[in-house]
Amino acid sequence: MELWVFVSALLLSAASALAGDDGWLLVVQPEVRAREGHPVVLPCSFSHPLHSHHASLQVMWRRGHGPESALVFRCVSQGAPEGCVADPHQDQRFRLEGNPREHDLSLWINSATLLDSGRYYCHLQIQGKDHSEKMGTRVRVEAPPKIQWVALEAGADGGFSAVCRVEGSPLPDVQWLEAGVRGRGSEGAWPRGSEGAVPTGASPFHAVARLQDAQPQTHYTCAATNPLGRDQATLYFLRPLCPAATLQPLTLLLSLTLGSKVALLLGAGLWMLRRGSLQRLLWCGGE
Repeated sequence: MELWVFVSALLLSAASALAGDDGWLLVVQPEVRAREGHPVVLPCSFSHPLHSHHASLQVMWRRGHGPESALVFRCVSQGAPEGCVADPHQDQRFRLEGNPREHDLSLWINSATLLDSGRYYCHLQIQGKDHSEKMGTRVRVEAPPKIQWVALEAGADGGFSAVCRVEGSPLPDVQWLEAGVRGRGSEGAWPRGSEGAVPTGASPFHAVARLQDAQPQTHYTCAATNPLGRDQATLYFLRPLCPAATLQPLTLLLSLTLGSKVALLLGAGLWMLRRGSLQRLLWCGGE
């Protein structure tokens, strides 16, 4: 942060002659990268031709530009010792990192999320004079892969597909690994009918990978990777014991701890018992 203050001071002094007819100048950083769950600072410094700004001062930060922009932070100072007083009803993760009295309007975002990604614009009002930075700062929030769920989907032809939904930034690369078969990029190949991750369209951070023609008595592993890490989940496709019974595949997600596996199995057994599936399987086993 100290380096940025020094650099911005140099930029302000060097660019003062190019500040325009009104003498205003705002300097921001074109792009800032953040890690999900960690704080991030958006630098913004300014110069202006007014000799004093001890009267009314207002600072605003907006995400996006134009009619669809969203106000994420606003504070007002009337020259009081407490400085720039923020609106108490806004998201408290946003606060002013810099001191406007020292020409620093830098914004602090605590515990950044993927939804905080976007372009932010710094805005200042002093004694009725407005000025906004036009280029903005692009915030890229990055996150390691996270598998949200894996499931089986029934097709119109009676077959089944294994589906894996993932989250991450950059968007993860997804591989389906069949029992005893390695994924593409090493020896072997993907299982037949597998597809790479396809963005959902609703969010640039989510994708779905589909494996067609999933076979019973097989387990499939969905593995997601990006430069920040890796995540995986395994899907068991179990064939019913009664050939005449309605096919109700049971999917089991492998957890990191044995306790989680036991709890998941017990929960699945209770679910089958409530639906009568377990009773039909027991009767079938006694024939």
